[in-house]
Amino acid sequence: MFDITSIRADFPILQREVNGKPLVYLDNAATSQKPQQVIDAIVDYYSRYNANIHRGVHTLSQEATDAYEIARKTIQEHFNIAHPYEVIFTAGTTHGINLVANGFASLLKKGDEVIVSALEHHSNIVPWQMLCEKTGAVLKVIPMTQEGTLAMDAYSDLLSEKTKLVFVNHISNALGTINPIEKIIDLAHQVGAAVLVDGAQACSHIKPDLKALDVDFYVTSAHKMCGPTGVGMLYGKEEWLKKLPPYQGGGEMISEVTFEKTTYADLPHKFEAGTPNICGGIAFGAAIEYLNHLGFDAIAAHEHALLEYATNELLAIDGLKIYGTGREKTSVISFNVENIHPYDIGTILDKLGIAVRTGHHCAQPIMEFYKIPGTVRASFAFYNSKEEVDQLVAGVKRAQQMLS
Repeated sequence: MFDITSIRADFPILQREVNGKPLVYLDNAATSQKPQQVIDAIVDYYSRYNANIHRGVHTLSQEATDAYEIARKTIQEHFNIAHPYEVIFTAGTTHGINLVANGFASLLKKGDEVIVSALEHHSNIVPWQMLCEKTGAVLKVIPMTQEGTLAMDAYSDLLSEKTKLVFVNHISNALGTINPIEKIIDLAHQVGAAVLVDGAQACSHIKPDLKALDVDFYVTSAHKMCGPTGVGMLYGKEEWLKKLPPYQGGGEMISEVTFEKTTYADLPHKFEAGTPNICGGIAFGAAIEYLNHLGFDAIAAHEHALLEYATNELLAIDGLKIYGTGREKTSVISFNVENIHPYDIGTILDKLGIAVRTGHHCAQPIMEFYKIPGTVRASFAFYNSKEEVDQLVAGVKRAQQMLS
């Protein structure tokens, strides 16, 4: 039984008021809220065994090292990754993408092609543009449709023996579209190209099986999965991680250092220079355990019911248009109300205690495609309720009355 009342009780922030109203938090695509179980893991680390990890002989260091590496193992098992050393702790999704892009600077040559989708977050566009400027490689774009899906026939046409790398998000942060990554990966591999999937928006809603996907790189962030900010995960197939040079130099990522030559550590430490976010990694593991305790099938069913209900209720509002209407989508609704700027709607909703995101959502090419300045984005999590959807709908109606 998915008990929404007891689940909400796990999240202290959901008990607060904003502008004298109970908080209705519908900005989960930007970051998720944190359950007490994750907060406790953070407090426990700093209260009982805060120490630097690896190589320490004292008890605190060994305890911290064990907890950090147990978290790596938790992540490995959750994503069905072959080896724990294929899990690289990062500062987040953007860090992971830049790590791979930096590595490919030594593998690409002029005239090589890389492919990005039109649905990407800026963090999965800009690093590749910088890579192309550095190497002379050519950036190609998979176009999108009016429904907010990818034009897969066009993708097939873009692929050739020149294609070296394809990067695409698992789920669009701006529209909620679930991309057909299985097909994208399979077609890319047929021409010998590697694939990086940005899973930041996906991993709180679905449980990717990376072994089954046969993806080459997969990145995500803990803070979208009820974990802390400032920590994330890069998965890379062992053969690819061995090909890429280190991203940063410093402690931890070395084997031996002399002034004549430095040799690098084995995986995963080759890509983990300096003191990591130890507490963040441990809390990331705690967040994954929390989500698995609830169960991803139950999470998906609850969120899908919210999405369908909210979609129907919002579309009943005169002049409201939803962007991203593909059949395969998760709990994001991007919308505008005729003749009203999204910022103005967001401001009024905030006065009512309702947190939504307004603007281009770091996806300006999508907004350019629709010829709009931005949208109002309501994004749901498993701890949201049908009653909160009703409050959102009432708030949008009130904003429309005030601003029309």
